[in-house]
Amino acid sequence: MQRCYKIVRGIVISKNDAKEIMALANSLGYEIVKVFSQKKNETAYYVGKGKLQEVKEFIENNEIEIVFVDDELKPSQWYNLEDFLEIKVYDRIRLILEVFADRANRKEAKLQVKLAKLRYEKPFVRELIHRLKEKERPGFLAGGEYMVADYYEMIKRQMKRIKEELKKIEKEREIRRKDRKERGFYLVSIAGYTNAGKSSLLKLLTGENVLVEERLFSTLSTTTSKMKNFRKYKPVLLTDTVGFIKNLPHWLIDAFHSTLEEIELSDIVILLIDASDEIEELKEKTLTSIKELRRMEKHPELIVALNKIDLLDEDEMRKRKRLVEELTGKQCIPISIKNRTNIDKLIQKIYEKLPSEIEMEIYIPNGEYELIEWIYEKAEVEEMESGEEIKMKIRCSERIAKIMEGKCRKVGGKVRLNGYGG
Repeated sequence: MQRCYKIVRGIVISKNDAKEIMALANSLGYEIVKVFSQKKNETAYYVGKGKLQEVKEFIENNEIEIVFVDDELKPSQWYNLEDFLEIKVYDRIRLILEVFADRANRKEAKLQVKLAKLRYEKPFVRELIHRLKEKERPGFLAGGEYMVADYYEMIKRQMKRIKEELKKIEKEREIRRKDRKERGFYLVSIAGYTNAGKSSLLKLLTGENVLVEERLFSTLSTTTSKMKNFRKYKPVLLTDTVGFIKNLPHWLIDAFHSTLEEIELSDIVILLIDASDEIEELKEKTLTSIKELRRMEKHPELIVALNKIDLLDEDEMRKRKRLVEELTGKQCIPISIKNRTNIDKLIQKIYEKLPSEIEMEIYIPNGEYELIEWIYEKAEVEEMESGEEIKMKIRCSERIAKIMEGKCRKVGGKVRLNGYGG
């Protein structure tokens, strides 16, 4: 399914606040004209008989073309609903997959979305095979049970092929990541709930022309850029990552594992939280984000930043700051990317969390101009003396120090560590 360009009228069935699923539907061009509240999950049709009849009558009287269910439907429930209502029915997961498909513009993201869609379809195809055996839908697809069984096998083959392609891309990324670390870069990932402002923060801190859009899941592929040269002896690469969202099944999160891996393998993670949300919504989104970070095997240093404080008064900002600190167990930095409020404090915190600088004295032969130029580029040179050899007193990151030691010894120089700086 592509983004709708004509106005398609739809309704939502939801047990909770329907704000998020309405935003997801709106982002694809759907107009939600009514929300039906559903208290519990009925087994056969998801909704009870009375509510089901009410929904059907509303559909018939209001030119409704699609129903969104704010939950994960069982295949049997989906088939029952579509049969009874006689229009398209999307559950929450299918809608999110369609949003992902609309946003995916790089090869890896497209493959990840395709894999997730196939994984989603498998149980529905199994249910269809079962129904065809029971003769519930005779003649469906004109080939009946056998054609559907062939389609099921095709899904499995496609999933295997896509996984192999994603593994190749993952290996290429691992090579790039290793190369960056060997060149002395520290890796900082920006994580958070979808639409918290991650791409805007990346653009501000790197100066890169990153696409920034006020819509859910505008980032599906990771974008990595060099942080502005605030401290040259601690070079930092920033990565914008795919946003979190509540109530996603683990298999769907795992489909984007290679993207989320950037968070896991970072030196620091900035958890960005939208301060403009209502208190309960902010609480739910923060808990969802923390839950996803804790699922990871490795846990990098965490910095928590509360964005969009320009939309709040002082009391509201303090209230949200206290809540976020209680939920995360971390000191929270209130910022405004739009007005650049406290961005200097965030930058300072990033450098504080990185490993301490090392003070070194290095001795290299005269004439090694390329190495001297490289040292000035990568380190803070505090003193330099020329004589029979060149003596330099420098401060640099631990990662650069290891590279520098190898380069110096290669040209016949030597290195002496003086200790650790602050």
